[in-house]
Amino acid sequence: MTGQMGHCTNFGNCSLADSRKLLARQPGQDFVCPECGKGLLVAQARSGTSGKGVLAAIAGLVVVAIVGGGVLLWGKGWSNNASPTAQQPAAALAAAAKRDPQPAPPAATVILRLAGSNTVGAGLAPALAEAYLSGQGYQNIRRVPGSTPTDMTVVGERAGQTDAISIVARGTKTGFSGLLSNDADIAMASRRVTAEEASGLASQGDMMGPANEHVLALDGVAVVVNRSNPVSTLSKDKVAAIFNGLIKDWSQVGGTPGPIHVHARDDNSGTFDTFQSLVLGKSQLVAGAKRFEDSGELAGAVATDPAAIGFVGLAYVGPTKAVAIAEPDATPLVPNRFTVGTEDYPLARRLYLYTAAAPANPNVFKYVEFALSAAGQSVVEKSGFVPLTIRSEAVAASSASRQFADLTKGAQRLSTNFRFVTGSSALDNRAMRDLARVVDFVSIAGVRPDKLLLIGFADSRGRPEMNDTLSKQRARAVADALGQQGVRVGLTTWLGADMPVADNSTEEGREKNRRVEIYVRP
Repeated sequence: MTGQMGHCTNFGNCSLADSRKLLARQPGQDFVCPECGKGLLVAQARSGTSGKGVLAAIAGLVVVAIVGGGVLLWGKGWSNNASPTAQQPAAALAAAAKRDPQPAPPAATVILRLAGSNTVGAGLAPALAEAYLSGQGYQNIRRVPGSTPTDMTVVGERAGQTDAISIVARGTKTGFSGLLSNDADIAMASRRVTAEEASGLASQGDMMGPANEHVLALDGVAVVVNRSNPVSTLSKDKVAAIFNGLIKDWSQVGGTPGPIHVHARDDNSGTFDTFQSLVLGKSQLVAGAKRFEDSGELAGAVATDPAAIGFVGLAYVGPTKAVAIAEPDATPLVPNRFTVGTEDYPLARRLYLYTAAAPANPNVFKYVEFALSAAGQSVVEKSGFVPLTIRSEAVAASSASRQFADLTKGAQRLSTNFRFVTGSSALDNRAMRDLARVVDFVSIAGVRPDKLLLIGFADSRGRPEMNDTLSKQRARAVADALGQQGVRVGLTTWLGADMPVADNSTEEGREKNRRVEIYVRP
């Protein structure tokens, strides 16, 4: 009996594939790569160049083309990881090739590689990739599933060339590790890069600076229950107590008596990282919580269990009910486009794209700039997330401050708050982009700049007079920045530590309370 020869096609993930080494497998051995375990592409029969061996080689190409979804992906660091799942007899493969001797499709070049957050990568990143390729003149644009449910490529054709954008969405942490190992051009993240991660990536620039960090969209981590559940409001402290196991029965929070079934995202998830930081703090998730890799699956489980509670991104609330979340001294808020857009909702979060400061791949900044453009933000909204485009909404009546009520009577509030770099009066990365968005809003909506109102706020730490000074400085910093872009604000004022939107006992809450709100007066 003779063996078979073949090549591993798991390029970028297997050294035997990268070396194009011809591999021999003996009768009785699985026809797979001895290093990575992927099925081999048949080369020829070991006994020589018989017609049977040639047909087997052709059949192997056909099988790879079929399993790969009709696309072979060749590019730096990534492949679609598709390969035959089991060896088939050479005669059967040859017969299949003889019946349907179709040529293999043209190879696709991977022009851009995204890795990281499943929240971003499951739907938003592919939709942006499709729109990006369309804007670049590609046709026959399609999605090709990868080797796991969280991986895919978006493929398009232009001028006889087939190109692809690879998306590997296995959690925010994997995006930063992909940048570090040069296996990704863009990291998708549903939380901000940590100081430790930024330090590890220092060779690629300041990961917290505007050249590396790009706020893509806004999302709210919604605490969701079954629609039959009578509980509609929870304090953030009680949410923490439910998820760390201190509260175990619905009767303890005003619900129907019975055990609470806790559902949570997995440890690789940026959604879980955000929930851990904003809600659980140093406490741990209750033992026995059911964990999910996918937010859609979690929401589906809550929708079918009247005793369940979980947390998902805003786009995945779907068949569940989002409860209003309350913080000390602040009004309970449900997550929606406006409360998330202003980041007043206690569990609002930013979604990010991270890149090198000076990437060699020209598609990196092209893709990012498209994603942040009006066209890209339209895709963000259609994908179920909160876009960064500015809109206005009538101001709700408030008894928190008579001065505030007089200032904002009849006014429309714009859907952004200007926030600042921690420990600084400098605008943060979102705020720097929002200046241009406000200018665009004023122009498109026909708003007179002298009708704009800026109100500065501070946290409650320190003396009241110092907080007044800080809130004044922040409001004037935004007014000066808008003035440099030709928009001279009509009224700038400040209210110190009045009207907190978050808990001043936490650093995250204090950072949210250091803000400048913007209004259009009647």
